[in-house]
Amino acid sequence: MTHGARLSNSFHGEWELYVISDLMSFDDWPEHSFGRTGPVPTLQERADALAQLGFVLADDAGWEWQECPTGVMDRVELLASANVQRQDGAA
Repeated sequence: MTHGARLSNSFHGEWELYVISDLMSFDDWPEHSFGRTGPVPTLQERADALAQLGFVLADDAGWEWQECPTGVMDRVELLASANVQRQDGAA
């Protein structure tokens, strides 16, 4: 079973990664904060964070980026997503 991982800026602008699961409420989604506003976490940092949460990228998955503008004069928020699966193959 695959889940969706998201990398985004938190309310305070720090990068965070979380895994979305239909099997639990959003309050229980596994998450990892990188504790910084920049630079964007590297592929290796993201892989390490996923591993700490018990996940790996799904086969042939890659990170897809999306800009989320909040207004013409406001900063642009970035959101990356990728399909992931549990390290142990469980649902």
